[in-house]
Amino acid sequence: MKNPFSMPRPVPDGPWRWLVPVLLVLLFLLVLLWLPWQARQMESNERQEQLIADTLWVEQTLRFELARSEEVLATLGTDLAADSPPAHDVVEARMAQMFKNGHELRRIAWLDAGGRQLAVQGAELAHGALTASSRDAQEMARKTHNGRYSDPYSLGPARYGPDAGLVDYHLPLYHEGRFVGSLVATYDLQTLLDENVPWWFAQDNSLSLLDRDDHVVAHRAAGGPGRGVYTHKRALDLPGGQIVLATDSVKGAPRLLPNLLVGSVILLALGLVLSLAALWRHIARTIAAENALRQQMAFRTAMENSLLTGLRARDLEGRVTYVNPAFCRIVGLPAGELLGRTPPMPYWAPEETDEYEERFRKILAGQATPQFETVFLRPDGTRVPVLVFEAPLVDSIGRHTGWMSSILDITDRKRAEELARQQQEKLETSARLATMGEISSMLAHELNQPLAAISSYTAGALNVLGRASDHAAPLDAGMLKRALEQANTQARRAGQIIRSVHEFVKKREPRRESVMVPQVIEGIRALVELQARQSYVTLQVEVPPDLPPVLADRVLLEQVLLNLTRNAIESMQDIDRERRVLRIEAARIDTDDQGRVAVSVIDNGHGIPPEVAERLFSPFFSTKAEGMGMGLSICRTAIEFHGGTLTHADNPGGGTVFTFTLQQAQATMPT
Repeated sequence: MKNPFSMPRPVPDGPWRWLVPVLLVLLFLLVLLWLPWQARQMESNERQEQLIADTLWVEQTLRFELARSEEVLATLGTDLAADSPPAHDVVEARMAQMFKNGHELRRIAWLDAGGRQLAVQGAELAHGALTASSRDAQEMARKTHNGRYSDPYSLGPARYGPDAGLVDYHLPLYHEGRFVGSLVATYDLQTLLDENVPWWFAQDNSLSLLDRDDHVVAHRAAGGPGRGVYTHKRALDLPGGQIVLATDSVKGAPRLLPNLLVGSVILLALGLVLSLAALWRHIARTIAAENALRQQMAFRTAMENSLLTGLRARDLEGRVTYVNPAFCRIVGLPAGELLGRTPPMPYWAPEETDEYEERFRKILAGQATPQFETVFLRPDGTRVPVLVFEAPLVDSIGRHTGWMSSILDITDRKRAEELARQQQEKLETSARLATMGEISSMLAHELNQPLAAISSYTAGALNVLGRASDHAAPLDAGMLKRALEQANTQARRAGQIIRSVHEFVKKREPRRESVMVPQVIEGIRALVELQARQSYVTLQVEVPPDLPPVLADRVLLEQVLLNLTRNAIESMQDIDRERRVLRIEAARIDTDDQGRVAVSVIDNGHGIPPEVAERLFSPFFSTKAEGMGMGLSICRTAIEFHGGTLTHADNPGGGTVFTFTLQQAQATMPT
């Protein structure tokens, strides 16, 4: 059954309905254009003929000026070739007069038969300074006994500078058939144009002198550059040289519409045709724009679907308006269960609910957190750590319509960070074990002394007891007590050394707590003094009594101090024993809001060369043949773990100062 509300299909019009009016308009336009075009052609021909005539007149003017100069040179040459040539000062005076009469002259030189310069006016002509073309012209003039011009040349890099567009004229001198020398005149073609072309002609035309390669050697355009419509070239009739005068009128082509009425009719007709063309073009552009929009929408959809980054859009009320497939994969939910929902969301982890709600309240208040880390919960119970970026969603007119989120699954990054942390702990433990391996021999020697003393004191006590029992003599309780007290002291000393080693090498999780720097130093003092005595180094500790505690891991801090002191002791192996002093200093720094404590290890060793200082803290870089190159790198990592810095500087008295800073414990405690 036919739908009564359906629109009838439009009947397509045939092309003849609009083709006939267009053809009639085009015929009318052709008739109207023919008359102005004919007038334009006539005016164009007249302008071209006038330009040719003016160009011929300018060419004759330039040639006349050069011919006048040639005649003066010929007269001078005749006098110079005579049996009794004029005096030298007379020749120079006549040359100077030629310069006054012809401003285009740059140089006049009188040469003898051997090319030696006899007189010159203007720039000096050095031997061999002529160009190849000028030498060819000189040779041809000598052969033909007539003056010859060279091709134009330039001595400077500037196209229209002082040395642009020069040409040489060579006049051979003969006396009784014998070649006796020559006159060389150098003309400045730019000055020739400027001096001999009337201003009114240069105002209407752009004039150029071209060489045989059509390169511009002189140019004059008082009225601006030519338009290339009316042009003409005329060769200057110069013996030997090839110079072309090119003129280019600054006038454009005659206007096609001299009559306002004709122009109006043509414009109306053109407007009709253009309207039809614009309508057709608009329809074609609309169709093309729709196709391009569909293609861009498909491309954008494909691009968003292929992203590994999750995208989520929410309106100002927090309602989810868009999610891409990557976001659905991260939360493990289809888009149908997410679009249109408001918090609480099904992917919120229970332990993070309060944090989610707090962020949602900030979003509704227009205070979204730009970047934060959180955890999403999938339906299967998997917790996914994510990094979320929040940004305002603005439409095309700049109106805030919601919030756009980019979500990155950082599970792999978290796993890598945990692995790196474990590897760092292993590396620190290995470094401590390596350190203890290096001092094991000294440790054995150090423990041998208290053990030997204990053995001696206990043997003495046994002897006292034996004498008292064998001889029934009274027991010397004082001597026995002193022997046992000394044995106890040596046992505590050995125990302290063993506890220091045990605390230093045992593996445990780093923990930051309130630590007193003097206690840390005393904890490793036995180990430091053990190494110092082996190298005849004196240890000095300068710590103020009111030094506040620091927030640090005691074992890591001991490892840093032991590494720095061991390096300091080794750096003083090659200096005099009286200068082998190792100092450990600590001071309080109150230059900022958070107070800090600075600890310095100072030696008088050989110092650090600049090329070594650049890579001092790089992993696996060491100046020791048997070193691993990890000591200072681990020290810096440990100090940066505490939020501090490790630096080094030259000791003014020779050696190096290593300084690290730590936060004061009370500076981070809540008030």
